[in-house]
Amino acid sequence: MLVDTFGRVATDLRVSLTDRCNLRCSYCMPPEGLEWLPKPELLTDEEVVRLVRIGVERLGITEVRYTGGEPLLRRGLAEIITRTAALEPRPQISLTTNGIGLQRVAGPLREAGLDRVNVSLDTLDREVFIKLANRDRLKDVLGGLEAAARAGLTPVKVNTVLMRGVNQHEAVPLLAYCLERGYELRFIEQMPLDAQHGWRRDEMVTADEILAGLSASYDLTPEEADSRGSAPAEAFFISGGPAKVGVIGSVTRPFCGACDRVRLTADGQIRNCLFATDESNLRDALRDGASDDELADRWLTAVRAKRAGHGIDDPTFLQPARPMSAIGG
Repeated sequence: MLVDTFGRVATDLRVSLTDRCNLRCSYCMPPEGLEWLPKPELLTDEEVVRLVRIGVERLGITEVRYTGGEPLLRRGLAEIITRTAALEPRPQISLTTNGIGLQRVAGPLREAGLDRVNVSLDTLDREVFIKLANRDRLKDVLGGLEAAARAGLTPVKVNTVLMRGVNQHEAVPLLAYCLERGYELRFIEQMPLDAQHGWRRDEMVTADEILAGLSASYDLTPEEADSRGSAPAEAFFISGGPAKVGVIGSVTRPFCGACDRVRLTADGQIRNCLFATDESNLRDALRDGASDDELADRWLTAVRAKRAGHGIDDPTFLQPARPMSAIGG
């Protein structure tokens, strides 16, 4: 099993399929975009499936989350999901997406074996969406959410990042929108993962602020602490339940002690944390002819070195060189 020196076991694998994206969200990348990874450096579909298979069959991975960039831009996505669903034991398979294009592929992806989706939605206001994402695609995102629900990719989860002076006032309307449609909303503190390195802690909307804003309109009751497990979100029942809202306080309420995640980048690097400053290269070993056993051993060694926490509160903290789009959520 993928055990680190603090006894944490990684069972949740996040796999980035591309660093490319069709939005330019301000907390992730600049309006002009980024220089994408050269195609020869990216893992092929076959290489992705092989590494996922090793993780599932040999190393105890039980959940596989495909991410990006925007994973719907990966042409081989449906086949990758089909082959992942055929593994024994079958892992849970999810997808984190901006929702653009989901209207067209939600059904086929469900048939391929996808279990559920997380869709990013930061605003219900078209003008604010354009300001945030530098694209006029709100209608497509909302349509993608509806298509995911119709296809049975449930629970449909919505991820929202609130930004001071931009969309902080939309917390309650976004929750009302999701409750009406049966989506599970999770607010996420803005993290220092933007390509511009412009993140400032004092400009971040904190978990406490989010909960205070929601509590003005809703009666929130914390879910029992032992129900959370390794989940990053603190869950709160709304008016006694069963509906819930989640808050992921990645910065102010870190959950590193229970972390069960490990990440594989689109170019074949193992990362133990979103904020890691070092990586372990599986791609080159794979392409040099390493056996499954050898790749598994490299993976075990990489996870063993996982640090106790992300260290954002440490004065020596350095933002990772890779932005979120090149790491995978």
